[in-house]
Amino acid sequence: MFDWDLLRSTSGMHVLMQLAQERGMTPPECLAGTALLPEAVIGPDAEVTARQEVRVVRNLLARFGDESGLGVEAGNLYHVSLYGPWGLALLSSHTVREVIEVSLRYVERAFVFGRLTFVPGATESRLVFDDSEIPEDVRPFLTERVITGIQTIGRERFAAGVSATRVGFRHPAPADTTRYRTVFGVEPVFGATVNELAFDSAYLDAALPRANEWARGTCEQLCRDLLTARRARTGVAGSARDLLVRNPGEIPDQIAVAAALFMSPRTLSRRLREEGTSFRDLLDEVREMMSEELLGHTDMTTEQVAARLGYAEAASFIRAFRRWKDCPPQEFRARAGRAVAPTRSGVRAHLIGAG
Repeated sequence: MFDWDLLRSTSGMHVLMQLAQERGMTPPECLAGTALLPEAVIGPDAEVTARQEVRVVRNLLARFGDESGLGVEAGNLYHVSLYGPWGLALLSSHTVREVIEVSLRYVERAFVFGRLTFVPGATESRLVFDDSEIPEDVRPFLTERVITGIQTIGRERFAAGVSATRVGFRHPAPADTTRYRTVFGVEPVFGATVNELAFDSAYLDAALPRANEWARGTCEQLCRDLLTARRARTGVAGSARDLLVRNPGEIPDQIAVAAALFMSPRTLSRRLREEGTSFRDLLDEVREMMSEELLGHTDMTTEQVAARLGYAEAASFIRAFRRWKDCPPQEFRARAGRAVAPTRSGVRAHLIGAG
């Protein structure tokens, strides 16, 4: 049974407030009945209950409920910049299957009010959403939001996205379905037996292209901010370290970094030595930071984190992690405690504001 008093990330609330403000509704009007103040919602450690978020949805629908596809518009407002460490995991995923695995774990903590299930098939795979526990008056909005949110996550991660072969909603058709066709590329089936987004299974294990520039830049900025908070780097060292975080999951080697800086690997080594560091030190800084974020704020396994950091096998990553932290990854995770919400630090709150 869904716990309506469970504390959750404020990313969903931010999207609702943005949607309301774009239509002329003030933050106090949006939050009426929640006992929340606008400044409390945007704080770096802010959390809300599912019950409070539903109250905001009802306030929104009371004013703009006649607008067709309002839930679709809400789902369209979810961006990688909302995800913090989950953004690192998403942008460093190498296949659609990995993106789906990460996305399912993220959305459960962020904006799902039912159960989202992945059903792989030989020719067609589906994401199925069970909305049976959602109150009827907000059910269409929240169902549209989560199905569209998944589509938006995918579109940002692999540019052109994965084309839907079928989209179904259990609720009746709205007066105008233009917004739905624009987002999904197909005419949804309304009054369907299940809420689903179906696509060709051939996409599942195909190698993904790099994320689009906007999403990649957002993730790069997150890494830069986290690294700078630990130790500021300038000069060649700073430039080299920036290159190491530019494409999560595709950490370049020294030859590639040197080429990007228009120098030979030997010259790069000399310049870094003059600045009191080395390529190995910079690579360790990046990998240590990313491993802490992924272990501390996502559900990814040690093996998955190792792969995201460019290790051929988990054993090599575990040895490196012991060298950094004097303990194995699982012990670090147990000590640190798992973050309940995907946005917990000031840096991550800053990124929410960018969305």
